[in-house]
Amino acid sequence: MSVTQEMAIGLSKGHKVTKNPQKPRPSRRKGRQSKRVKFARDIIQEVCGFAPYERRAMELIKIGKDKKTMRFIKKRIGSHSRAKRKRDILNMAVQQQRKAQAQQK
Repeated sequence: MSVTQEMAIGLSKGHKVTKNPQKPRPSRRKGRQSKRVKFARDIIQEVCGFAPYERRAMELIKIGKDKKTMRFIKKRIGSHSRAKRKRDILNMAVQQQRKAQAQQK
């Protein structure tokens, strides 16, 4: 009969203990968007429309200048990853506009 003992070396070394489950800290939630904030921002977007730089970026998207659009948005926003996200949002908006125009005809 072999008895498993606590190892002094190796990956599973040390005294065996059970993990103590801990509640996640509030700081882990920082920056996550709530339903209420998303709803408010959607209403504001619907009422106010797009910002001037967003309208210009949408025009660049319409004529097919994706790289120039990316550079333009990055210069205005400041971050590459945020610019990519914004470009995707504006692409979706342009597609929705085209779809709405097609349904009207």
